[in-house]
Amino acid sequence: MALERQFDLPAHAIKLQHVRGATTGAGSDEEQLLANTKASLASLRALLQRVDDHWGREDAVYRHYHHSFKVYWIQSLTIEIVTALQQLMPDRPLCELFTSVVAAGTEKTFVPEHNQRWADTTRPMLEAFFHAHYFLEMVVKYGRILDAPPPVLPSGWAAVLTLFGLR
Repeated sequence: MALERQFDLPAHAIKLQHVRGATTGAGSDEEQLLANTKASLASLRALLQRVDDHWGREDAVYRHYHHSFKVYWIQSLTIEIVTALQQLMPDRPLCELFTSVVAAGTEKTFVPEHNQRWADTTRPMLEAFFHAHYFLEMVVKYGRILDAPPPVLPSGWAAVLTLFGLR
């Protein structure tokens, strides 16, 4: 199958991608990540489906705009996603930039004073969720379609590798 069709990339993007070869030998961390992703795919897909349902992303964004303290519940979904991602490579730390986004948007408890600075308080929660959600989507997507580390990196898989310090 042509890479353009396999990854839904325009033909010109293939020419711009970095072609790899030597870095993905037998037993590489990337192969282990892919194998762990495939082994966890059923639970990852179930988690993605749950966070995408009405009481996940849909309700959280509404609660943010409605100024409802229930937006704080999105933090538990974010932590659940981050935990599932970390379990894919438990011995590798997650990207520092990602963990700083998550830290800024979790472990918050509602106090009435937050109403005075609502956006400054709750936007980081949604940002952390959206970043975690993105990586969950990417591991599910590429866990489904990849059989081996690709010689041409699609952006989503490259992001996952970056999350685990493999790129």
